[in-house]
Parts: sequence; structure tokens; C-alpha cells
Amino acid sequence: MADHRNGSAQPANGKASAAGTAYTIDLKTFQSRLKAFYLHWNEHKSDLWGSSDAIAIACPPPSDDLRYLKSSALNIWLLGLEFPETIMVFMKKQIHILSSQKKVSILEAVRKPAKDAVGVDVVMHVKAKNDDGIALMDTIFRAIQAQSKADGYDTPTVGYILREAPEGKLLESWAEKLKSANFHLNDVTNGLSSLFSVKNNEEVTSIKRASYLTTSVMKNFVVPKLMDETEKVILEPLKVNCKLKAENVDICYPPIFQSGGEFDLRPSAVSNDELLHYDSASVILCAVGARYKSYCSNIARTFLIDAVPLQSKAYEVLLKAHEAAIGSLRPGNKMNAAYQAAVSVVEKDAPELVSNLTKSAGTGIGIEFRESGLNLNAKNEQIIKEGMVFNVSLGFQNLQSESIKSKGKHFSLLLADTVIVNKDKAEVVTSSSSKALKDVAYSFNEDEEEEKPEIKVDADHGDPFMSKTTLRSDNHEISKEELRRQHQAELARQKNEETARRLAGGGSAAGDNRASSRTSTELVAYKNINDLPPPRDVMIQVDQKNEAVLLPICGSMVPFHVAFIRTVSSQQDTNRNCYIRIIFNVPGTAFSPHDANSMKFQGSIYLKEASFRSKDPRHISELVQSIKTLRRQVVARESERAERATLVTQEKLQLANNRFKPIRLSDLWIRPVFGGRGRKIPGTLEAHVNGFRYSTTRQDERVDIMFANIKHAFFQPAENEMITLLHFHLHNHIMVGNKKTKDVQFYVEVMEMVQNVGGGKRSAYDPDELEEEQRERDRKNKINVEFQSFVNRVNDLWGQPQFSSLDLEFDQPLRELGFPGVPHKSSVFIVPTSACLVELIETPFLVVTLSEIEIVNLERVGLGQKNFDMTIVFKDFKRDVLRIDSIPSTSLDGIKEWLDTTDIKYYESRLNLNWRQILKTITDDPQSFIDGGGWEFLNLEATDSESENSEESDKGYEPSDVEPESESEEEDSDSESLVESEDEEDEEDSAEDSEEEKGKTWEELEREASNADREKGDESDSEEERRRRKAKAFGKSRGSLSSSMPKRAKLR
Repeated sequence: MADHRNGSAQPANGKASAAGTAYTIDLKTFQSRLKAFYLHWNEHKSDLWGSSDAIAIACPPPSDDLRYLKSSALNIWLLGLEFPETIMVFMKKQIHILSSQKKVSILEAVRKPAKDAVGVDVVMHVKAKNDDGIALMDTIFRAIQAQSKADGYDTPTVGYILREAPEGKLLESWAEKLKSANFHLNDVTNGLSSLFSVKNNEEVTSIKRASYLTTSVMKNFVVPKLMDETEKVILEPLKVNCKLKAENVDICYPPIFQSGGEFDLRPSAVSNDELLHYDSASVILCAVGARYKSYCSNIARTFLIDAVPLQSKAYEVLLKAHEAAIGSLRPGNKMNAAYQAAVSVVEKDAPELVSNLTKSAGTGIGIEFRESGLNLNAKNEQIIKEGMVFNVSLGFQNLQSESIKSKGKHFSLLLADTVIVNKDKAEVVTSSSSKALKDVAYSFNEDEEEEKPEIKVDADHGDPFMSKTTLRSDNHEISKEELRRQHQAELARQKNEETARRLAGGGSAAGDNRASSRTSTELVAYKNINDLPPPRDVMIQVDQKNEAVLLPICGSMVPFHVAFIRTVSSQQDTNRNCYIRIIFNVPGTAFSPHDANSMKFQGSIYLKEASFRSKDPRHISELVQSIKTLRRQVVARESERAERATLVTQEKLQLANNRFKPIRLSDLWIRPVFGGRGRKIPGTLEAHVNGFRYSTTRQDERVDIMFANIKHAFFQPAENEMITLLHFHLHNHIMVGNKKTKDVQFYVEVMEMVQNVGGGKRSAYDPDELEEEQRERDRKNKINVEFQSFVNRVNDLWGQPQFSSLDLEFDQPLRELGFPGVPHKSSVFIVPTSACLVELIETPFLVVTLSEIEIVNLERVGLGQKNFDMTIVFKDFKRDVLRIDSIPSTSLDGIKEWLDTTDIKYYESRLNLNWRQILKTITDDPQSFIDGGGWEFLNLEATDSESENSEESDKGYEPSDVEPESESEEEDSDSESLVESEDEEDEEDSAEDSEEEKGKTWEELEREASNADREKGDESDSEEERRRRKAKAFGKSRGSLSSSMPKRAKLR
């Protein structure tokens, strides 16, 4: 399954590279393994190492293909990772290394450990960038000749890997010089295979972890879903609940799925492009291999669909033979004993199938997927040792069944497991994925089976098997709706248990950590009377410097800080007298509730409003404008200061130096935009050591985003949109200009906004039009490529070990799963990603982390509605729910499927629910919520069936037709009682009293008069007319709902 798919076996999943400066060699491991290498060489010099005086290992350039080479394996085994285009020559007293300067700088660390371990000197040969390395090779050859002469030999024997063809100019030159030199050349492949065959405890642990991942993927992902995304799941272990770091894992080979009568059991097999077959007598072969820290594991299983007797019998014989082969893997036995044991079982139980048995029972496995020399075939007489690891793979090929359908006539069977040889017995580390017949046989046509006569089986073969799972469908396909319903039922159980645990532990009590802004007592215009400006005429003055308004009261100038002024207005009467009216913020009123002033100066008398008359209308107008402008500036400044006071302190950005050049992306616009006047200019985004910096040519326009503060990073190329963007959703707020935000976006417009003012319609075949469209496509593609390159380089940077704990990677929206909706005020296109639900084009942005979602309730579903609403309830019950309105009903099935595949429990309801009251009831009495079945009160089917018999007991939760937008709504309904209580009515009464007591502006007085006129008109209307107007207003805000719609029964 892997010979030709050979990639650089770099550490873990290949994300680290020797060319990078972040990697360091484990010197303790290097020392012990170098000692083992020289010891093995000395002990088996004649039989395995070809009597070599020197061993030359040339590692080829990196490749995008998966491949397993002995040279790469030695690099990884000895040094921890692969060093591409590096030549190593091992001799008795020296080790010569020829490589580039960057790699040599890493390898310098092995000089002293090599000397201490085996007493050899490490000689480095640095190849310049434009050098062919011939002179350095001659130096190494002279060193080999000198050692041979010192040992008394005229012609030295050099060991090399015969089967590895040279790649690249450096290795081709080395191979030519090696063959033309006066050396005896011998193949050392067997020596390296023997060296790698016995694993120590650290290597065995890596193989066990790789096997754990392989088995988890097979059991938890492949079997339930049989999907093409198996490779992605291997690379993201958390998707199958494996707590392994993603940077340490990789695939051994692309996962293999075969069915439909065409099977290939060779290790080099690949999946074909055909869909899997679920017809009667179909066979599906699945093979999955994963690596952990470069060590491989493998598993293969065969699944039978409505199996015929021949298939069942053949599988049972194969299973028995496979177990016999594993049982013979004991220290001291010969390797051919495993294959002989398998053949003996087949000859006894099904001699007619011996010719169909594979010619090998597997191979050794480790850093290489297939360790040459460790084949479990009939000819290999090598001795099995403790610590060896095998991929035991056995199968029947080209069998023919009694099926009528042509594609089912020919089938093959395959089983493979990873097995570690221990002192007493073999350990199957992939055994948790069952291979028993009852666990791999499925019946998709139970009704037809009932009509068939019973299968007669000989006594020797036992009773007929029973299928593990029976799935019914008209076309032999699993019903998606049925599977989704079953999965949602299981999610409901898990969600209720999780919520009960969280509520029991007080997990939902996380409230807002909002810091209070500065109180008005901290705002002081003048510290003492001497700071007042010199008196001029007895008239109102505005002191811009001290942010004060001086009012003439009883002949004296009395200062007031502008922040204490609530409103200022002017009016002119018929006698041309102008009036200016100033209303102050008074502690204790509805608009200025109890603050520090009322507590500090209890019993004090406050000035509520002041009015002045003037004969100069121009002066009054200037005063009003000056006061309003000054007040607006002060409020904006204090608001920004209050926002900054709540910010979390960020670490300092470490700028890149000469060794690490920053990754740049130029000519970007930023959202939210910087404040201030003047023309907006684009800037440059740079990735430094620990964060990003965006800056323009203006010194005050700069934003730093730390990597540690990034919660989600998104890259959205332009397709149907006008912009290509990078978006960062942060853990903690930062300031962009004078705005506090958790979302920062950098974008480029890929098309120019052009409007044809001529009014004429241009032809679709107009050359100018075609040329313009081509220019736009080229520009869009160029920008997308530039952004993609930046994203790839940043992803590589984030893949380094120091950032592994941040788990950062650019996520890309999945447009095919998107749907239109209204999360705020306008309709936008909302798109899921692998970890979020986002809308990144229109502001305000929408970013919802899927792991923070408790449940989703789909509201206004059914009843012939053209659209529905989605309510997202978060795990933090103190947080308001998110509502996405007006989603087209055509998107309903797609949203259900997406929610189900992301393991999010969803419910459906016919009306909108009052979530504020529901969450308040849950947090007030969580035990009643748990005892009442948790979220099952939202189960539409269950509640409809129970509502008739349980009206009196259903008092906990009750849906409302409309969720109130504010506390001032007046509606006499059952749901309204859940929103308003007697205490709230008292608060409203007190608020109304305070409203009457405070001074009112002329605009407010006019509004009250018009409202009073409207109320009088309403009283004269009939109840039916008022109800009609109310329904009309309700329809505008929520979409049309029939007034005759029956109320849904109360929910528990």
C-alpha cells in the first residue's frame, strides 16, 4: 500500500524541516543509536554489511510524494528528521558529512556526542549554493583511501544502498564518482533492515500511538461513514477523539477503499474513482495507515453486504488463518512459520482456496512501511526477535461467488493488523477494531432474506452468522433522514448529560466582566476659583480648553463641565426674543441612574435646567453649536477611554530581525477603519516573530495582533464577492484607531466599481467588454494567489513547535454549505467553516464558534412558510442567544445535514420562542430543568403527543409568538407574562414618574402631544381595527404569520 508513495519522511507529519532553524537534534537519542549502529556494523560486518570499510548514505531532495527510502529512514532513526541532499560517509574513525550551510549549522551539534559515543571525529564539508560539490567529494574519497591503506588494504570496500536511484545534480554526481572510483561497492540494504528491525521502548510507544489513531479512524469514522475525508481525519486526530498532537501525525499512504468486483491486494494498491457498491453480495475493502513521529501502523478490514455462503465461509477461514499467523510470531521462531501456519489452516478448512491465498503474510513495519528483509513469506528463515513489529496482512484474491450480478461475481478478502512481538506472545495493537464476522457483516435487505430458505451449513463450520446491523431502504441505500434522526437522538442524550454536569458545577454562571467607566465626579473643569478665565461681559461663555460652560447666575459666572449637560436647545418667540435652554444630567433620574454623586453628596440640591433670554439670535445659535460640538468630543473621548480601560494587556510584538524576514502582504485595507479625517490609504500586513503588524504611511495608523490573541483566522478568496480577505477573530478586544473590536479584517478589492452612465446596453460580444472581463479575472486570480501564498507561509510558521499550543491555522469558508439569512439588519450570505459559522463581507461581522454552541432551534418551520429562523443558544446561558432570521426554507435540509455532521443538536418549532425568559428560568432553577428532561421540552413530536394530557403540569417553559424587543411593549398574552413581572411594572411606573418630573425638551413635548392625539384616535377605534393594525405591525417585523394560527401547547 505504499512502496511508490514515498515522501520525505520528515518528523511527524513533515511539517518540520531540517532547513528550518527551529529544529534541534535529540543528542541523547543520537548518541545511543550511533553506538548501536557501529556495534551492529562490527558484529555483522561480513554477513549483513558486505564487509564494508565505509558506508555511504546519500539522502535525496525532498518530494511531495509519500515514499519510504532506507537513506531517509537512517536520517530519521539517527537524527530525528530527514536532511535532504546530504551525503554521510561512516568510517571507523571519522564521519564525513557533505551538505549546505544551513543543514551543517544544525549538524554541528553532533560533534561531541559522536566523539563520546564511538570515538569518531565528525568532519563537515559545506557546499556553497552554486558549487557542484566535486572537490568536496574528492576530499571524502581521499579520506576513505587513507583509512584503507592504514588498515593494510589497497582497495577499500564501500557500502551503499543499491536500489535507490540518485536524484538531483548533487546525488547524480556522487553516484558517478562513486562508481568510477577505485572502490569495491557492496549493497548494505540488509544491514540497515536488520538494524531497524528491533525497536526500543520509545519506538514501540510511537507505533502503539499510531495504531491507536489508525484503529480510531477505522472504528469511529470509516465504518460509520465510509467517506472520502478519511485522510483529513487522520491528520486531525481530535475528530476521532484521539488526544494526539496533529503535528506528530501523518498518513502512511492515501486510505484505500475498493468494491465492485475490482480488487488489488498488493501493497501498491490505490483507490479507484468509482462509488462504493452496496448491492447484495458486495464486498468493501478498507485499508488505513497512520504514522506517529514517523513510525507507521496499518489496519485493513473487509465488510460484507448481504453475504452469500461462500463469502461467509471464505471470511471465516481467512480470519482463522490470520489469527494463526499472528500466533506464530514468537521470539525464536522463523519468519516463514507465520505464513506456514496460515497455509495449514486454509489447507485444512478450505483446500480449494489455497491457490487464492496471498503469497505473503505481511512484512516488518517501522519508520518504513515495508521493511525489506522482514517478509513473512515461505522462504524467509530469519529469526524473529523480541521488539520486532510486523504488519500481518493476509487475503484471498480473485474468488468467484454465486451472485447473479456481474460486478458481484468476483471478490477478494483482506485482513491486516499491526503486531508487536513481546517476550511471551504477540500483541495486536489494532485489535480494538473488531474483525469478527458478526461485526463486519451487514444486511441491507432483511425483507428478502426472510423469504429465502434457511442456509444449510455443515457441522464443521458452525451455525450461520447473524448480521450485526440491518438497514432498510427502497434502493438499498441507508436513509439519510433515518440516520440523522438516530444521530440526533444520541446527541440529545449526550447534550442533556453534558448540560446537567455543567449546571451542577455552576458552569453557566460566567457573567460579563465589564469595567465601569469613569464617574462624573472625576470630571473636573477647574480645580480652584483662580483657574477661571477672566470675566468678560455677563453672558454665557464656552471654555474649550477646560471643557466647561460658564453660565451667568445672579451676576456671577458659574462653571459647569460640559459632560454634565444632557441637552441644549434654542427657540425664538414672536417678539424676536431668543431662548437657550440647558438641561443637566441629574443623579437619580431614568437617564442618569444612581451614580457616585448621589452617594457622595446625599441630600444635596442639583440644578436640573437653566434658561436664558437674548436679543442676539446669532450669538445663541453659535453657543448651541459650540456646546454640542464640545460635548460630542468629550463623550467620544471618555467612551474611548472607558473602552481602553477594559482591554487585556497584550504581550509586546517582537519584530523580525535579519535572520527571519517578515512575511509581507501589501496594499491592504483594514476594517474597522481608522478614525480621523483625511483620505484613507492602504497599508501593509507583516508577520513577525510572535504576531502581525499592520501599518500605513501615517505614524498613528498601526495595529498589532499577537498570535496568542488569535482565536480564529480565516482566508476567503474572492469568487462571487468583490473582495479577497483575511479575517482574525480574537480572544480579547484590541483598539483599532478609537474603536474597540474583537474582529479585524484586511482585504483587497478585486474589481473596480464601474457604472455605465450612457444608459445603452453593451453587447455580450463587444471586444472591449470581453477584454475588460478578462482583465478583471486576471486581477482576481493574481490577488487570490498572492493571498494564498501569504496564508501558506504563515501556516508553515504556525506549524513550528513554539506555536503548537495555539492550534492556529487559516480556515476557509465552505461556500457550498452557505445559506442567506439576517443575523443583524440586512440579508447576508452566511457560510460555515470547519470550526465556525461566519459572515465576513458585510459589517457587523458574524463569527460563531461551533464548540461554544449548546443547541440550535429552528423556528417557524413548516406550515407553508417560505422562510424560517435559526436561534443559536450558547453554552454560557448568561449570553444572549443569536437569531438569524429569514432563512429560505429551501436551505432547511442542508442546514440540518450540516448541523448533524458537526454533532450539534438541533430542534424545530413552529413559532419563535422567548429565549430570554427560558434561559432565566433554567439558570434560576437548573435542577427542575434537569429533572424535566433537559432540552427535550423543545422536541416538537414529544411535546405534541403529551400536551393533551399534561396541560396542568406544563408550567415551566412557554413559547411566545414574538420575542419582545424592549420592556416597553404592551401586549396582553400568556407569553408576555413570562417577560414582565409585578416588580418590573413597579419599575416602569417609577420610570414614568421620573419622566414626568424631569425637564423635557420642546421636541419631547411635541412628541408627547402627537402620541396623545394618536391614543385618542385609538380609543375611538374598534377592538377589531386595533387588532388588525397590531397584526400588520407584527407582520412587518417578523414576516407574515396567520392570525388564526393555533397556539402551540405549553412546553416542559
